[in-house]
Amino acid sequence: MSNKTLYVSDLDGTLMRSDIKISDHTVKTINGLIDQGVAFTYATARSIDSAREITQDLKIKLPVITRNGSVLADNITGKSMEITVFKEEDIRMIRKLIPELPSHGFVSCYIGDKMIKTYADTEHTEGLDDYIGFYKDDPRMVKVPDMEGMFTGRPGYVTMISSKEDLEPVYERVKDHDGWESLFQKDTYRDEYWIELCPKGCTKAKKILQLKEEYGFDRVIVFGDSLNDLPMFSIADESYAVSNALDEVKAAATSVIGSNNEDAVANFIVHKEKNS
Repeated sequence: MSNKTLYVSDLDGTLMRSDIKISDHTVKTINGLIDQGVAFTYATARSIDSAREITQDLKIKLPVITRNGSVLADNITGKSMEITVFKEEDIRMIRKLIPELPSHGFVSCYIGDKMIKTYADTEHTEGLDDYIGFYKDDPRMVKVPDMEGMFTGRPGYVTMISSKEDLEPVYERVKDHDGWESLFQKDTYRDEYWIELCPKGCTKAKKILQLKEEYGFDRVIVFGDSLNDLPMFSIADESYAVSNALDEVKAAATSVIGSNNEDAVANFIVHKEKNS
């Protein structure tokens, strides 16, 4: 099965444990599988920089799917290989539809192939303040004066963090617009909810299909736990939810495996390969 099957795993809540790390067992197991010729990569809403803080020990040879499909990157070097950004008309519409953005979120923008995250110099929601505080020493976090400054360079991703009740009306405004992909879900590790917007056509599913075609794989097997994993479940030959996944994800899966804290993904692939 190794040479014809592409395995793709979500990160947060799936390959990663609840302590926001990938266990030594999973790293050793995945690297061993890759050395044996197994095709493995991951798909995440994280940026490549954020993902590599956790995945840097994985010797992944294939492009990794980041920012929910808007960026393909090299996990070993951290270099972005393919970046999709918003069209100018979509940026104008986002600014019109989300006047709350300066207080609620940040924008991932690209200067060349380097990403910065711009946030406005104003009062913020508690969730956004916590996020900014966590990354206060990260040079990629750039404070700008206002909404206009948030959309610098080539904007490619919008993130908002607040309570469910606070963000629900915002999501109602943006969810059906044809210019972008939108997602509204609870954070894996905290109580806040997130709205994430990325350019039209950028989903984990579409990038997986792109890799499948480019590399000539016959089958795709995926693993996930959250709502943004459902599109890749729908295009996979087999899809597996970890036992800590949302009920909607479990219902859409081929089957449910162990939890993220039990190294379920790595152990499943080993079992699958031995019995193929």
